[in-house]
Amino acid sequence: MSVLTDLIYGGSNAVAGLTEGAVNDAIAKYGEDKKVAMPDTAYFLPTIYAATGVKVSKLGDLPACVGVLKSLISNKEDLGEALNAGLATAVGAEIIEALKYVDNADPYAEDSGIGFVPDPVIRSLGVPLVTGDIPGVAVVLGKADNAEDVVTVVKDYQSKGIMTFLIGDVIEQCAEGGVKIGLDFRVVPLGHDVTAVIHVVTVAIRAALIFGNVTPGDLPGLLKYTKERVPAFVNTFGALNEVVVSAGAGAIALGFPVVVDVDLGENQVPGALESVLDHSLTVKKSLELRNIKIKVTELPIPVAFASAFEGEIIRRGDMQVEFSSHKAPTCELVQTCNADEIEDHKITIVGKDLDELEQGQTFALATYVQVAGAKMQPDFEPVIERKIHAWYNYMEGVMHTGQRNQIRVRVSKAAYEAGLRLTHFAEVLYNMIMDEFDIVVDKCQVTIVTDTDKVQELLDTVAMPTYEKRDERLETLTDESVDQFYTCTLCQSFAPSHCCVVTPERLGLCGAVSWLDAKATKELNPTGPCQPISKEGCEDEVKGIYPDVNRMVAEATQGALERVTLYSIMEDPMTSCGCFECICGIEPFSNGVIIANREYAGMTPLGMTFGELASMTGGGVQTPGFMGHGRHFIASKKFMSAEGGFERIVWMPKELKDDVAERLNKSAKEKYGIDNFADMIADETVATDEEALMAFLQEKNHPVLGLDPIM
Repeated sequence: MSVLTDLIYGGSNAVAGLTEGAVNDAIAKYGEDKKVAMPDTAYFLPTIYAATGVKVSKLGDLPACVGVLKSLISNKEDLGEALNAGLATAVGAEIIEALKYVDNADPYAEDSGIGFVPDPVIRSLGVPLVTGDIPGVAVVLGKADNAEDVVTVVKDYQSKGIMTFLIGDVIEQCAEGGVKIGLDFRVVPLGHDVTAVIHVVTVAIRAALIFGNVTPGDLPGLLKYTKERVPAFVNTFGALNEVVVSAGAGAIALGFPVVVDVDLGENQVPGALESVLDHSLTVKKSLELRNIKIKVTELPIPVAFASAFEGEIIRRGDMQVEFSSHKAPTCELVQTCNADEIEDHKITIVGKDLDELEQGQTFALATYVQVAGAKMQPDFEPVIERKIHAWYNYMEGVMHTGQRNQIRVRVSKAAYEAGLRLTHFAEVLYNMIMDEFDIVVDKCQVTIVTDTDKVQELLDTVAMPTYEKRDERLETLTDESVDQFYTCTLCQSFAPSHCCVVTPERLGLCGAVSWLDAKATKELNPTGPCQPISKEGCEDEVKGIYPDVNRMVAEATQGALERVTLYSIMEDPMTSCGCFECICGIEPFSNGVIIANREYAGMTPLGMTFGELASMTGGGVQTPGFMGHGRHFIASKKFMSAEGGFERIVWMPKELKDDVAERLNKSAKEKYGIDNFADMIADETVATDEEALMAFLQEKNHPVLGLDPIM
């Protein structure tokens, strides 16, 4: 046997033995009927389920899985057979990790890692993955001989937006080296045992199930999906043992190349397993092996700039200054001008800069961006404006929330001490606008104001009138008032059978793409993901059946989908990629529908969690009676209007209901003449089963009780 295959089989056999012993011990202790499950997932033990179709739910299901595991270890002198043994190691690791959750809801409470990654987190990553904000996934494991090496590598990935998972002592090495760690920073510690690597493997595997509609049990289809559509790779640091090598073989079988920092000599496998001894080349080689191309925008600012910092929270004790609408006037505005009215790259600070403002206090702030361009349209202003939120957040040490005249911006002491000033904020806006919107913007001028009186003047005389004018435009922007809708195929890199149809009254189901966004995207990228759909020849206005919608959807999905009805949940409902904000499903006892949002982890009156509901609707599959959608769509007058509209909504989680209540109440009053409709909708505080739900609806005299049967 070669040294490499010998190591792989050695590790696989060791894991098989450990797994079999652990399963036998668990059954002896708890009995065969003891429940075994990973937390907050609808996919059982995901690796086993995806590869074999077996739904493991109790300890008694595991001995057969151990048998399958052992059958994959042939010990033959063949690299392909050895890679299969690597998959066996993955199965064994999953079982060993699952056993940690038997009789222990949080086995990682004493570990610096998080363990299993829940389904909602994977769904939340869908949008940044398909938009390229997360261009790839790195798995970093082991213990670096020199801690500075792994710190440098991980910080480099972070600066490029790469999602990085840590396993082993590299967790402490990165933390001690100043790497900002946590899901919000896209550097996620999983655990110290090498078996914790399965938790990133199942992220890739569930991506295939959630977005790709891979059939459980279709192992070739699973491996094809992970290889072609999940841009992941592995870096190991420090000495290799048999189990690490075997786990690496499993990664290679899934299509994830492995870069090690020890000399493997002739045991390297070009394109799959390679040695890189110079850590300054680790990132470059890893990205090359996975064909990940990253566009780096060099910005003249003294702090890092990356999407990985978008979730950074700056506590009051760590902040240098704050700008907040709660205590002072604020606004953010992008406005179109004639070319002769502005000077390109002119940056003006009106009022005091950060080094002149008292530490720890709150001040006024206006961000005023003026743009000009032959193709620039007023409809694109709010599209650019909403990007200010992201771009400010991308600066390390800056936290931004809100939009328009309701914002909060905090600057950390560390960013201030690094030299960050408001001029740099303006430079970020100028450079990013000219980079991302160069097709429509020819000139850009940025003014940042901290003088309270001048911010108030700008707010009163320019910003508020502009917002009001836009709102009037949006009020009249209905599906009937426009000549065309748009496709959105951004998610096809993960969900090849799905295509969104975006209309003025129905945003993309991820909540991130409005009709105006789609219109702007078409201008910015004429052959890109958003293409116009003609409304001519409407077959049914109530259901929303358009010949060109069907033609464009069939074309975009290569025939996987032939018909889509825009306003119905029962007849050819629009499909989902899997990164929807909410999911709606029929509740037969009440003759209505329930809606669950991705953040809700509890039970619904349908007897299913969000994850279980979502598992029925992702991957471009049409499931009559269920549909994924964005939060904003709930208050739309087109919401499942073919079945009676949002009057059918009987239950939502409280957080979601509170979020949409104002808009929903307004729409219900206008469409049905109902006051305070949101108060008639149950939530988890009053009902999580159909009996309690019906009692609540009857008490509130919910209008659904008088509607015709939905089915």
